Amino acid sequence: MVETQIAFVVVGHHERREQAAALAGSLGAHLLIDEEHHGANWNHRRAMEYAAKQSQRVVVLEDDAVPVAGFSMVGQWLDMFPEHLISFYLGTGRPPQYQMEIAVKLIAADRTRQDYIEMHRLIHGVCYSMPRQHIPKVLAKWDSKKAADYAVGDAYGGQVIYPCQSLVDHADGIPVERAKDGLPRNERRRAWRLYG
Repeated sequence: MVETQIAFVVVGHHERREQAAALAGSLGAHLLIDEEHHGANWNHRRAMEYAAKQSQRVVVLEDDAVPVAGFSMVGQWLDMFPEHLISFYLGTGRPPQYQMEIAVKLIAADRTRQDYIEMHRLIHGVCYSMPRQHIPKVLAKWDSKKAADYAVGDAYGGQVIYPCQSLVDHADGIPVERAKDGLPRNERRRAWRLYG
């Protein structure tokens, strides 16, 4: 099997420019900085527009993604699931309404020795990859009013693959963007499990 060629893009906020640039530099990634306050939805759409112009599959990372030792396995996952949206981060705390479902699915995966779970929605925008063939549809169905992760995943409209052991963690700092629901983000936002 030929390993998928990968490009990386980092979406960042100008208040985290140094952090975003360091992450992009470590991956040889294209960097998209929101120089004003357009918001994550706007910047993730830019990432999809960038991905649409690439000849290889693109992995999108937010500026607070923290790749772990197993991040080098991204290509293997993309080879295994060339037709699927894959999230390389499965987080605790947010969104709270999905945490019980995640726990149940992880237990079931452990029981059957499966190394991934599937969910009906992209619930994190920390690090993901959209199949190239789905990007035109995603851009056409994009909802600029949704949170970035929901905008991506809902426009895709299919099952999302989540490795049980995330290949990135989340820095879990103070958000630079006010949540659309106006509620504070006090929950711990770190990976359920990390590879390695």
